[in-house]
Amino acid sequence: MSILAWTYIMVGLTFSIYIGIAWISRVKTTKGFYVAGGGVSPLANGMATAADWMSAASFISMAGLISFLGYTGSIYLMGWTGGYVLLALLLAPYLRKFGKFTVPDFVGDRYYSDVARLVALVCAIFVSFTYVAGQMRGVGIVFSRFLEVPVNTGVLIGMAIVFFYASLGGMKGITYTQVAQYTVLIIAYLIPAFAISSQITGTFIPQIGFGSTIAQGQDTGKYLLETLDALNRDLGFSEYTKAFGPGSKSMLDVFCITMALMVGTAGLPHVIIRFYTVPNVRGARLSAGYALLFIAILYTTAPAVASFARYNMINTISNKEYAKAPSWMKNWEKTGLIAWVDKNGDGVIQYAAGKPFKGKPRFTGETGVHGERLLANEMLPNANELFIDRDIMVLANPEIANLPAWVIALVAAGGLAAALSTASGLLLVISSSISHDLYYRLINRQATEKQRLTLGRIMIGLAVIVAGYFGINPPGFVAQVVAFAFGLAASSFFPIIVLGIFSKRTNREGAIAGMVVGITFTFLYIVNIKFMGGKPWFLGISAEGIGTVGMILNFIVTTVVSKLTAPPPQDVQDLVESIRYPRGAGAATDH
Repeated sequence: MSILAWTYIMVGLTFSIYIGIAWISRVKTTKGFYVAGGGVSPLANGMATAADWMSAASFISMAGLISFLGYTGSIYLMGWTGGYVLLALLLAPYLRKFGKFTVPDFVGDRYYSDVARLVALVCAIFVSFTYVAGQMRGVGIVFSRFLEVPVNTGVLIGMAIVFFYASLGGMKGITYTQVAQYTVLIIAYLIPAFAISSQITGTFIPQIGFGSTIAQGQDTGKYLLETLDALNRDLGFSEYTKAFGPGSKSMLDVFCITMALMVGTAGLPHVIIRFYTVPNVRGARLSAGYALLFIAILYTTAPAVASFARYNMINTISNKEYAKAPSWMKNWEKTGLIAWVDKNGDGVIQYAAGKPFKGKPRFTGETGVHGERLLANEMLPNANELFIDRDIMVLANPEIANLPAWVIALVAAGGLAAALSTASGLLLVISSSISHDLYYRLINRQATEKQRLTLGRIMIGLAVIVAGYFGINPPGFVAQVVAFAFGLAASSFFPIIVLGIFSKRTNREGAIAGMVVGITFTFLYIVNIKFMGGKPWFLGISAEGIGTVGMILNFIVTTVVSKLTAPPPQDVQDLVESIRYPRGAGAATDH
């Protein structure tokens, strides 16, 4: 069967499972809608957390970035892995013990202020919308290639599906849907990784193949990474394994991006809420351990997948005649995510360092003398003639390696599972922030459960529309957009949560001032660089890493303002102390 036929089968089957689970798990109470009734087992919650965690950025974009950036791309791998460990060990048990299932709820009660709650609510919505934009973009890319529809149409399809099962089952439906989605995505990631590792290196396990010698072809007997270094040098790129220096990010920027991703993790509302879906604090700790194991399976495989994709991609298209270009390139050209412009008229695909033209390609609707899709973009005066969107590397990898059609379709289903699992969790955070933290806690404390559930579902619908818009008009690559969300979370939530748990002296005035300063600075810096053409003016730190600076500003402002204003009430200080010490843990298990 064709790739298209297999894709319809795989996607249709997996989506039927997701929707069936959502229907069976549909809820009628706010506790079931927001925290699955608090009755999810640690193992199931660990799988759901892993699926929530491993978004389109992890499945689709992370290996693509490593494939192009080499060693520098590992910032995403290190930041997200370290961030989850930080969250699981440092924050999750204490937050679970506090007993509030949204971050604004925690902030509002800990800092005894509706203004603090409102600021946290705005930050949560802002971070979640930024993050979900990357997921919808990932959905659009998968549908674009494998269902042969435009990227924008793919985003619209994804919007409809995620709205259905997120609004129907709430957190309960999402949790058990995410268990199924984790199973799909990890199988889809590992099967091609095993096959390609065996194909290139003769070693079945990709983590071992990554450091092995090439088993066949003109590079037989050479180490894979050494070969990639040589190929990159020949094409004018920085060496694949090079850490810092010309052509790579500076050490400071690498540190800041890694730190922003790490601490931003601990401030992501859709991950934190997961620790409230289990019955008690012990369950939260267990589910965190399970999730780390499930996450590690994919994250230790990603660098190998990136290297295999880079090696196969260069060997199949660089310096080849376009007329003899592989079918995978022609297939992906239809999506506009890979494009060739013949600058010198020789009909050969010249791949080298540098952007081939300004911006992303725009197809004119016409073809050139070699059959290529003519582009309207202004060409840049360098040797590179090939545009490749980094987000296609994992999805195209099985095609590049000539794997069977069913494997290619399985990867498409895995990419959709990764994107939709995270999108649904984020949409629920947006919904709960508005219906619970804004409407119920600040506007109408007499609202019935039915009113709150109805408003929650309406908010999911509105959030899907906004998320779809940013999925159609994204500010960057999937992982790049997600990195912005992590930076915003790092600069707003992380200091407030940490100080809220470990500092009795931190008060509401400090928390409000810190959140406002941190997220405002980070947001304006990102906008200046990504949308207004500005340069990284603060020590050369990129937009992806500036959240670290915003976080430091938040810590400083919060601490200074807290010292200069009245301390929190004694009951709040007693509450903070009870969170940190075991003597109150028994009572907290009933929350």
